[in-house]
Amino acid sequence: MNKHCFLAFDCGATSGRAVLGSFEDGRFSMKEVYRFPSGIIELGGKYYWDILAIYEHFCKCLDQLEREQVKIDSIGIDTWGVDFGFVAADGTLLGYPRAYRDPYTNGIPEKVYETIPREELYAATGIQIMNFNSIFQLYAQTQEGFAALKHAQSLLFVPDLLAYMLTGKKVCEYTIASTSGMMDQDSRSFNKGLLQKLGIRSDVLLPVVQPGVQIGKYRDIPVVAVAGHDTGSAIVAVPAADERFAYLSSGTWSLMGIEVPAPIINADSARMNFTNEGGIEGTTRFLKNITGMWLLEQSRKIWKAEGKDYSYPQLVEMAKEEAAFAGRIRPDDPRFANPADMVAEITSASGAKNDAQIVACIYHSLAERYKEVLDMLQGFAPFKIERLHIIGGGSANELLNQWTAEAIGLPVTAGPVEATAIGNLMVQAKAAGLVRDRWEMRRIIATSFSVKTFIP
Repeated sequence: MNKHCFLAFDCGATSGRAVLGSFEDGRFSMKEVYRFPSGIIELGGKYYWDILAIYEHFCKCLDQLEREQVKIDSIGIDTWGVDFGFVAADGTLLGYPRAYRDPYTNGIPEKVYETIPREELYAATGIQIMNFNSIFQLYAQTQEGFAALKHAQSLLFVPDLLAYMLTGKKVCEYTIASTSGMMDQDSRSFNKGLLQKLGIRSDVLLPVVQPGVQIGKYRDIPVVAVAGHDTGSAIVAVPAADERFAYLSSGTWSLMGIEVPAPIINADSARMNFTNEGGIEGTTRFLKNITGMWLLEQSRKIWKAEGKDYSYPQLVEMAKEEAAFAGRIRPDDPRFANPADMVAEITSASGAKNDAQIVACIYHSLAERYKEVLDMLQGFAPFKIERLHIIGGGSANELLNQWTAEAIGLPVTAGPVEATAIGNLMVQAKAAGLVRDRWEMRRIIATSFSVKTFIP
C-alpha cells in the first residue's frame, strides 16, 4: 500500500478547519480533523485579525495529530484575500494584520485616483476596485503613519504570514498576491511604479512564487505554498470535464467567474468591475465578487440575539413558504456591507414584513444577481458557458441552487462543499508528484465526491 496524507488548513473569515486528505492506491478521501474560530478584534479603534489565536489552533491541531501518530507528508494553508501583516528585520511579528472590514479605507480609492486615475489603475492591475484592496489599505496605512508599516522589512499576506509563523521562512505566493491590486498582469510581479507614485513603500514586497513551492518545515513536516487565496484553491476543485463552465464559489462572499488562459482587461471589464486573479498552472480567474451568505449570516446574528436561533433547514423552509414574495435587494449595495442591523436594513430596502420574507428576499436577490453576472461573463468568455458549478458551503442549499438554475436557464452542478480544502490538498498532491495537472485533479474529484445537478 502506498499511502500519502496531506493536511489543509482552510481559514475563513469566521471559522477555520483542518482537513486531512489521503491518497491510497489511486483513491482520494478526506476528513475534517479540527475546527476553530477566526475573528476580528478591535483595539484602539482599529480592527485586526487575531493571527496569534489562529496560529495557536494550528499548533494544537498538529499536536493532536502527532499524539494520534498520523504521519503527514505536507501542510498547506489558504485564507481570504487582500489582508497582510508585517515582519521586522529581526523576524519579529509586528502586531496583528489589519482586517479588510476596518472602515479605515472608506474614501481612500477616491484619494488614490487623484494621483492615479481609476482607469489607469485598472489597466495596470486588472483588479476589481474594492475599497479594501491591499493597495488602498497600504495607502491608508501610509497616510496614518501606521507603525507596523514604518518598521517592517517584509509584508506577508495572511496565508504566507501563517506559514512564516510555522516555518520561519518567508514567501509571497502568487494567487494570494494577485488579489492585492498591486500586481502587473503581464509580468506577474508587483508593479512598484504604482506604489512609488502613491508614496507607498515597495521594498517590503517579496518576489512572487507559484503554487507548489516548498516554503520550509514545521517539525520536519514540509509546508507547501498552495493556492493561498481560498478561492484560488476552491476553483482547483471544480469537478468540470472541460473548460465550458462558469463557477460560483458560494460562502460569505459569492465569487462568480470563468477560468481563462490570460487576463481580460478592457474598457468593458473595467466598466463592469471584473477582476483578474491568479490561478494555478498560469490560469487567470476572471470573476466578480458578489456579496453572498454574509446577508444571511448577519441576519441570523440579529435573530439569535432576539432568541430566534433558526437552523439552516428552517431557513430554507421559511423561504419556501414565502417564495412568492416580490421584494428584492441589490446584494452589492454598500448599505449591506457592514450594517449595525442587517435585518432592519433588508426590511427597509425590500418591504419585508416577517423573517421568512427576508430569507426569501435574500435567496431570490442572490439568484437574480447571479443571472446578471453570468450574462456579463458570457460576453467575455472565449467559449460558450454551458453549466454553472457551485462549490463551497452555499452549494448545500438546494433551494437556492434550484432558484439559481431557474434564473440562469442552465444546469447547475452543486458540490463539493469542501472545495477549498480539496483544492488545497490537490496542490500538495501535485507538489508530491501524485497528480499531473488540474484536469487530472478534477477527474479524481468528480469520482471521489457526490455532486447534484439542478435543471431549470
